[in-house]
Order: sequence, then structure tokens, then C-alpha cells
Amino acid sequence: MIYLDYSATTPVNLDVLDSLVKVTNTYIGNPNSMHSLGVKSRALLRSATRQIAEVLNIKEQEIIYTSGATESNNTAILGVALRYKRLGNHIILSKLEHPSEYVLADYLESLGFRISYVNNDTDGLVDLEDLKELITKDTILVSIVGVNSEVGVRQPLKTIRQIIKKENPNTLFHSDLTQALGKVSINLNDVDLASFSGHKIFGPKGIGLLYKNEKVDIVPLIHGSSKDFPYRAGTPPLPLIVALSKAIRLCTMDLDKKEIYVKKLQEKIISDISHYPEIMINNTKYSIPHIINISLMNIKPESFVHAMEDHEVYISTNTACSSGELSTSVMAIYGNKRRAMTTIRISLASTTTLDEVNKFLTFFHGEYQRFIRLKK
Repeated sequence: MIYLDYSATTPVNLDVLDSLVKVTNTYIGNPNSMHSLGVKSRALLRSATRQIAEVLNIKEQEIIYTSGATESNNTAILGVALRYKRLGNHIILSKLEHPSEYVLADYLESLGFRISYVNNDTDGLVDLEDLKELITKDTILVSIVGVNSEVGVRQPLKTIRQIIKKENPNTLFHSDLTQALGKVSINLNDVDLASFSGHKIFGPKGIGLLYKNEKVDIVPLIHGSSKDFPYRAGTPPLPLIVALSKAIRLCTMDLDKKEIYVKKLQEKIISDISHYPEIMINNTKYSIPHIINISLMNIKPESFVHAMEDHEVYISTNTACSSGELSTSVMAIYGNKRRAMTTIRISLASTTTLDEVNKFLTFFHGEYQRFIRLKK
């Protein structure tokens, strides 16, 4: 099997899985319970949270555990909207966001909020001048994805934050950093809120977190009794949290070394497939190396994905959350519907081997040539 769909999800690291199983079997007490089993679980919960805070260089109280990035995005954007609606009703998104934010934007509009979409340039970067013009005294939130999940464009978050705070110091800044963590360096001082997901970093599904600066307040999505976690009520999923802590610690080790290695794999793939005249490379110079996006201009992408699957090679069309649909990111960058309708995403990890890449290219060339012959 050759798995090249790491941006959709990742296999669980064996050490992370071991932590998950051990905690599940050993720590049976509810962390909220007063007895010794609860105290034991509570101590482990605090230890895991402290470790995450140290790696991300934030405070423990700034961590909100969620079920994943979609819940984190909802908690951040809806939570801010409801808390600060007295200050304004305007929210700005980019055109390269995760689908969950666009669905939420439609819902917010039904509640009376006004949503604006900032333009981007031909490299996929946010148009900073357009952003300046969009921000008003009523703008309560700007949400810009840190690394796009389809084309991999990495945004200059520090510069964006400076512009936001200059135009309106009260405007908050959220970023979905799901595709950034474990791939490139991040600095949470650049944002007020940030979303993360465990299953994108070789952790288990069903766990994620939202970073919320301690000076920011939000309305919780889930209400109930939870003394230590007031923004997400319920019994903390201790095994998942410990596994997430382990995954974060492992994925952030040797980042520069891993990125250089993945860059070499990316360059080989792009070099090998870019000579085909009817294959368009959708990556820009600001794309991280872990995500390769191409358009097969005369081939139905779903058919090609399934053909590669016959060789036990697993790639995707665009995001798993919008598979089979037009790539909104490619459309936003290139403005070409045909190009946006024929995208293939190949996503790599530091665990991807050169042998896997070579085998992928062999199968890719064979299937691509077969499809071209069938078109004649």
C-alpha cells in the first residue's frame, strides 16, 4: 500500500496508540471525581495539558479540547460572534478556508451577521490592501487559514495580524492551523485563536483543540458543568487528550529536518509529472512541500483516483470534506473552472519513503497514459 493522502488523515503513530491504550486500561477514574482514581486521572490530565502548553508556548488555561478542527473552527468563530455581537456584526474570511467555515458563515448570515470574503493574489496569499479596505469599526473577527489544505499555501499570519490590529485593535484574529502543525513552525502570538486536529498529526480521531488567548472570551457551543474546562462542558476524554499530547510532542520534533526531506520528495514528483502538457501544477511558491495539487485537464479526477486505488495507491481529489466537488481554492487562485474541476491532491509526510514515491510515479505514468489513449 502507498498512502499519499496525509492531508485528509494520518495513521496513528504506534507510540501514540500505545499511550491511548494504556491510559484507557489504567486510568478508569473520571478526572472530575473526588476519590483517588479521579485524583489520579486529574493529575494525568493536567500533566498532558501542561506538556501541550509547553510545546505550543502558550498557557494551560488557553487550551480548549474539542473533537477536532471542525468543532474548533465553530467554537472560535461562532463563540466570538455571539460574545462580541454588541461591538459589531461583521466577520471576514478568506476564499481558501476549510469547508466548515463556509457552512458556518451561511448560518451566521441567517443570524444577521455580515460576512465578507477577502481576495487573494495569484500566489494564493491574502490581498493585504483588500483586507485593509474590508475592516471596519464593526469587524469583530477575521479568520484566515494558516496553511490551505488543498494547495498548501502558507499565509503570512504575523503581517496579517499587524494589519488587523492597526485597522481595528478590537478585531480578533482566528486561524485554522490544522495543516500547519507538525509541518512548519507556528507562533501562536500571531493569532488570538487557532484550531488544531489530532488525526492530522498521527494522533487519534475524535480529539483536537482550540487555542484561545486568555484575554479573549467566547460563548461556548456546549453548555454544562465543567469547572476546569468552562468552554467545553463534559467529562474530559483523558485517553484521547494524552494521545494528543504525545502526538503534538512527536510531530513537532526535528521540524526543519523533516521539511527539507519532504521538499525533496515534492520536487521529484513535480519534476516527473510536470512535463505532461495537459497537467497543470496548482502549487504556488508559497505552498508547503507536503501538499501537491495538480489538474488533469482532460481526465475525470474521481476516475483517476479509483484507477490508482487499483494499484493500492491512495490519493484524493481535493479535501476529504468536499471530495468530488469543485476545488474552491484552485478556483480562488486561478479563476479557471475547468482547472478547479479536475484537481488531484497528493499529500506527503516525513514518513513517506523515496521507494513509495518511485512506485507512485510508475503507476501514475502508466494510468495517465492509459487515460490519454482512451480519450483518443
